[in-house]
Amino acid sequence: MLVYKFGGTSVGTVINMNHVKDIINSEGKKIVVLSAMSGTTNALVEISELIKAKEFSQAKKHINQLHQDYKSTVNDLISDKNLHNEVTAYVNSIFESLLGCVNQNYSNSLYNSIVANGELLSTFMFSRLLQQEGLKASLLPALEFMRIDRTNEPDNFYIKQNLERLIAQTPEADIYITQGFICLDAEGQITNLQRGGSDYTATIIGAAIEAEEVQIWTDIDGFHNNDPRYVNDTTALSHLSYDEAAELAYFGAKILHPQTVMPVRSVDIPLRLKNTMAPNAHGTLITNQVHGEGIKAIAAKDGITAIKIKSVRMLLAHGFLKKVFEVFEKYETSIDMITTSEIAVSLTIDDTTHLDAITEELEKFATVEIDDYMSIVCLVGHHIIYHPDTPELFQVLQDVNVRMIAYGGSNNNISLLVNTSDRLETLQKLQRYVFEGEVVGIE
Repeated sequence: MLVYKFGGTSVGTVINMNHVKDIINSEGKKIVVLSAMSGTTNALVEISELIKAKEFSQAKKHINQLHQDYKSTVNDLISDKNLHNEVTAYVNSIFESLLGCVNQNYSNSLYNSIVANGELLSTFMFSRLLQQEGLKASLLPALEFMRIDRTNEPDNFYIKQNLERLIAQTPEADIYITQGFICLDAEGQITNLQRGGSDYTATIIGAAIEAEEVQIWTDIDGFHNNDPRYVNDTTALSHLSYDEAAELAYFGAKILHPQTVMPVRSVDIPLRLKNTMAPNAHGTLITNQVHGEGIKAIAAKDGITAIKIKSVRMLLAHGFLKKVFEVFEKYETSIDMITTSEIAVSLTIDDTTHLDAITEELEKFATVEIDDYMSIVCLVGHHIIYHPDTPELFQVLQDVNVRMIAYGGSNNNISLLVNTSDRLETLQKLQRYVFEGEVVGIE
């Protein structure tokens, strides 16, 4: 069995939904994971924010506008009278429940329930489209099998047992449709896998059913060797290893949710990235196999804050780093990069939610300097730290103010911290040196 995942853009219009239908209309059984239609989750988040702010009339206005948009979509998508009536009744019930949320006390639980509706809508409509076209399709409600545990990790035993049970109880089909992103928490309440979590859903399901392959379909033809938002003439990578893909996803390549690789890597299931608009293109195949060495791709991650923690007492003090890490652990804040000297530790974070509290705690035993508007530029490739061309990078970037370098912590990754204002120049210089054969910045 194959697992397919389609993002919000791929199911964002009636034309695109029909395109997805054509892609999955092939031999063999498959589970298809769908995101909400593009724009829907943002609209639902905005509705929840209006409820939180007690702007109830505005919240109702937004709900009614979104309802009208979905009525129009249903009219264009479903022509069969009986199926049209069924889908219309379902859509109406969703928006009636949203209106019922308006006067409730705001909570995280209410927020999660509101934003879950995007996936519920897209999957119900799409499953009925397939039935209208004569395909054997059934809906598998993700909230009946997808759950995370108390550490917010997938409850793999629960998922596998309940997914197998649900498939056995559902009328036999060639195509099973389910929701990405949404799940239950350990208490049985609706929650989610965070933005981009539909990718993660797909690989969790793939591991649970021991799929032949998991395919992530999006609007770009796989991982590129640089960020196409900032650099021209990038090219798609045909093959990556799990480790290389995980590094790129974590350090800014938006095509893949950072945790996506983990479930399939452990059971050696191939992961393929494909372009919905160019289905015949090869895309990027991610496996345990390594194809070539040296730098394969470059990614950039913005929104980084650098923290320098300095103390003369750090010199030869074996407990200093422990105290630093305990502060970040206390506030559940992850560290991206870290470098040390005799009297200072410099590190970066991308979540500043608890920055003030962290700073206050650190200042009890050190002086602290904060720099924001930073970016991490990450170079990825198998054994790149051993590649003979790698040292030249530091000459290429001699005119760029590189604030930190993480080199050697991973054989497959070199990370550079630069001012976000220098990110574009850094990416372009690296593109010309690494992929276009030019020597830049060397006199």
